[in-house]
Amino acid sequence: MIERIDTGERSSKIVKHNGVAYLTGQVAEGDTIQEQVRICLEKIDALLVQAGSSRENMLRVTIWLADMKDFAGLNEVWNAWVPKGHAPARACGEAKLARPELKVEFIVDAAYE
Repeated sequence: MIERIDTGERSSKIVKHNGVAYLTGQVAEGDTIQEQVRICLEKIDALLVQAGSSRENMLRVTIWLADMKDFAGLNEVWNAWVPKGHAPARACGEAKLARPELKVEFIVDAAYE
């Protein structure tokens, strides 16, 4: 069975299937990469709770940066946020994002009970 949470015209905030919660991509406004990352991670925390999951249950995270020069700033915030011993599989690449002011987008898949 597939469960869709907060479904809109274009996407659902969360799709749950076979023990995995797929979160919609998260972006945020902010002047610096660190600020955008912090806000995105706060939004991810809330979605994980809504999905019945947690940071410790993240399986895979895909991160898109508008510019790879922000990689160190991303990791500065990310490394403090990820629970020790529970780092997910992760990929990070550069991509043109939906709006020019966006510096980062996160896509998260997490196990839930």
